[in-house]
Amino acid sequence: MRSFIPPHRTLMGPGPSDISPQVLQALSRPTIGHLDPLFIQMMDELKSLLKYAFQTENEFTIALSAPGSAGMEACFVNLIEPGEKVIVCRNGVFGERMRQNVERCGGVAIVVDDEWGSPVSAQKLQSAVEEHSDAIAVAFVHAETSTGALSDAEALSTIARSKDMLVIVDAVTSLGGVPLMVDEWQLDAVYSGSQKCLSCTPGLSPLTFSSRAIAKIEARQHPVQSWFLDQSLVLGYWSGEGKRAYHHTAPVNSLYALHESLLILKEEGLKQAWKRHADTHQRLKEGLTDLGMSFVVDEEYRLPQLNAVYVPTGIDEALVRQRLLNEYNLEIGAGLGDLAGKAWRIGLMGYGARKENVALCLQALKEVLA
Repeated sequence: MRSFIPPHRTLMGPGPSDISPQVLQALSRPTIGHLDPLFIQMMDELKSLLKYAFQTENEFTIALSAPGSAGMEACFVNLIEPGEKVIVCRNGVFGERMRQNVERCGGVAIVVDDEWGSPVSAQKLQSAVEEHSDAIAVAFVHAETSTGALSDAEALSTIARSKDMLVIVDAVTSLGGVPLMVDEWQLDAVYSGSQKCLSCTPGLSPLTFSSRAIAKIEARQHPVQSWFLDQSLVLGYWSGEGKRAYHHTAPVNSLYALHESLLILKEEGLKQAWKRHADTHQRLKEGLTDLGMSFVVDEEYRLPQLNAVYVPTGIDEALVRQRLLNEYNLEIGAGLGDLAGKAWRIGLMGYGARKENVALCLQALKEVLA
């Protein structure tokens, strides 16, 4: 055996995304202790940068030491107790994962279904909250990674708030790529992933809880079923003046990298980052249309950073992806769930949302498809 040295790939799948040289350099900085005063100082800066990215003043805004799937689970295991109803909006793979989390917590999932490729229907949710006004929360995916559909988080939150329900939001693919206004839209529990539009190393989950969510946790009648994801325990490590309470050994170098990626986002500015994603999407859309491809999602609801397109008739989709990887060092994603074998998912996330990536992808696809 020898040291593993991966090739240089261009990552244009559903994640992870390309990582900038500055973030990779941050990963290689000297490791210090996770209770070192200098590291604690860096954590405080990281919280401030995450608040900017989420557009929130929530005091409980942290980076969970686990990937976005754990961020999802952390929201549900902390906020849902046995027997409680949760309205779950499902329009793809990750809405279904929300439903499974509710039921694993002993909760009752009331499912609102929409077609794959469509956004969550505000009208259907309105009917569900009227019928199940005793539900304690509404959960939905802001940017459905399996289809590339963007839902109107503000409108859905307004409906949930009309019945005083908590709002739980999957922002794994939306944070940093499209507008996400946690405070303005009154979202209560929002989780994301470090490896998408933040262009950081995989394995961290930005997480923010509102004061309403914290009050719900503090009023629990049953202990949180997961010790590691119990945020009442983690709170002592991520907050407080001076000495922090030990909870676990944080992924020190990965947090350096997230700090660096958020600094890059802050320097660019959120609005400019959203515009860059939209502009590169427009270039990709025009090129894919010229190649005769059609999008899964209608333009009005389409994510700029995650482009799902139907595979042309008669094309072996897996063979195309294999050739792109082997001949061009270019990765695009396969379809998930209902779209498996029928679609490709092409990512334009974070550092990867660049003109040169669009040009490479279009030229490579043109040559392979020919």
